[in-house]
Amino acid sequence: MKKVDNHSLNELLKKIFGFDSFKGNQEAIIKNLLDGKDTFVIMPTGGGKSMCYQLPAIISPGTAIIISPLIALMKNQVDAMRNFSEEDGVAHFLNSSLNKQEIEKVKQDIVSGKTKLLYVAPESLTKMENIDFLQNVPISFYAVDEAHCISEWGHDFRPEYRRIKPIINEIGPRPVVALTATATPKVQHDIQKTLGMLDAAVFKSSFNRSNLYYEVRKKTDKVDKEIIKYILSQGTKSGIVYCLSRKKVDDFAQILQANDIRALPYHAGMDAATRSTNQDAFLMEQADVIVATIAFGMGIDKPDVKTVIHIQLPENIENYYQEAGRAGRNGEKAFGIIVTNPSDIAYTKAQFIDVLPNKKFVKDVYIKLNNYFQIAYGEGYNESFAFNLNQFCAHYHFPVIKAFNSLQFLDRQGIITFQSESTEKISLQFIIPSKEVIRYISLHPHDEPVITTILRTYSGIFDVETTINPHLVAKKANTTEKHVEEVIDKLAESQCIILHAKNNDSSITFNEAREDDLTINRVAKFLEHQNQLKEEQFQSVVNYITNEGTCKNKMLLAYFDEVANEDCGICSYCTSKKKVNPVEITQSVLQLLEKSPLTSREIENQLRISSEATIFAIQLLLENNRIKINSNNQYYLI
Repeated sequence: MKKVDNHSLNELLKKIFGFDSFKGNQEAIIKNLLDGKDTFVIMPTGGGKSMCYQLPAIISPGTAIIISPLIALMKNQVDAMRNFSEEDGVAHFLNSSLNKQEIEKVKQDIVSGKTKLLYVAPESLTKMENIDFLQNVPISFYAVDEAHCISEWGHDFRPEYRRIKPIINEIGPRPVVALTATATPKVQHDIQKTLGMLDAAVFKSSFNRSNLYYEVRKKTDKVDKEIIKYILSQGTKSGIVYCLSRKKVDDFAQILQANDIRALPYHAGMDAATRSTNQDAFLMEQADVIVATIAFGMGIDKPDVKTVIHIQLPENIENYYQEAGRAGRNGEKAFGIIVTNPSDIAYTKAQFIDVLPNKKFVKDVYIKLNNYFQIAYGEGYNESFAFNLNQFCAHYHFPVIKAFNSLQFLDRQGIITFQSESTEKISLQFIIPSKEVIRYISLHPHDEPVITTILRTYSGIFDVETTINPHLVAKKANTTEKHVEEVIDKLAESQCIILHAKNNDSSITFNEAREDDLTINRVAKFLEHQNQLKEEQFQSVVNYITNEGTCKNKMLLAYFDEVANEDCGICSYCTSKKKVNPVEITQSVLQLLEKSPLTSREIENQLRISSEATIFAIQLLLENNRIKINSNNQYYLI
């Protein structure tokens, strides 16, 4: 890795990114990574995690591989990096949203040395054709972003992340930096163990966001009107409103629009183009408010978000901290508000906890899944099928969400691969006799492993059109997916097969031969642990919203094992002790200043509130250009 002194690092930070100085631990983290050492970073949302790998990637020889969980996150990061560089190919992403031509362009830029940062999803990283390609690329280091996705004890566990370390070893070991905004000690240890970096230098920043006002507000029958009034009181400052359901997102966005608020919806039920358009409109300030499910926001960098409002409860504190933390990244005063009532607890519990499957239910789903595809005991290994979850659940009278959670659990344990997102599948049927296939192979010997693998894996492919899994064929034939697709294209051109590409809502691949009791008993204990963890996490949310005797900021810090010696002075608990509300304070300050200019101490004395509440209100009004200060340190109305 590249050796750079402190002076040079600061010059490069200014030259490339335009920043005068590093934030918090950024400089120490970057130096550790440039020294070629594994690095573990726990840095709250808005703390500047991205810079910890972006700057070293730019100045190091080779290409840095950034492993990231969401396509939206990759797009946002790549766009941001291109804004800092005159070289268009300085950053690329490689994921399922790209077509073959776009993928080739990415690879050309990497080979030519243009690309310094390559963002990949774990699913893309594990493809044989990408592994083969990256083995011949000079790699500077690997960055694992949103690393809490690795941990089975984390709030956003993704099984694909558990495969990162073996793939890194296969491509070629280099230093690793793992980054997350939320990691309890248990999660941190699990991440380091899984990535094989127990000896990594750990940099943990404080979770305290002193500029954030945390409020738990009780719902009334007029909750929509209250939120609208609150958003309007912030002027044109941007905000995010989080809801649990897609329907609530659409409905509330329409309500805001009807009240002349530039609001747009965002959820996974919308097509990708609309989601991308709405996200870009929000980032480019063509919309003031995004109403969204949790599908929106991970890694979205919009520093001037003023308000984040949850009108339904989050699943856990980790999610809430990340989502609320999208406000005030520019360091200015901002708000993280939960609007709730007692009935929300039961509703959210039904959404997240009551649908957790127990051992009996998971076993039932597993057995029925095998029966559904007519897999006999001891068989099914590596067999792949197109799958429609709703049809499966209707056939066996399973609750859809509970069955979905069961399939996800079986996926995490490696028993099946459950591809739940819409993907393009290849469907084909041989239309020539088997003797003609043998003749074709004799003329194309290089294609024999792929063709024979297809014939052995998919019985009946001469009789009916059959959906095949190119990844599985490539793995069995010991080749790349690209080669598999080339062989299939040649078969189609030679009129040996009928070929179709079609969209299936999901697919199932059985990674083990069917063994009902043995399979489920092996993972039952872990299922119990996972369910218990989710229940404890949700109970932490309940404690947060119902505890009216503790500083909200203190509660959040304690959850992440950080001790706050003093109350924050500005959260809903702290201000309720003083019988004040920040919004009411700002109105009171404005009313006072209508009469005459006043100093902060005069405002504090006349309103009989704390200095913290006074300063908070004054800063808020200054940021909103409602007041100014004169040469006598008096505040006056604009």
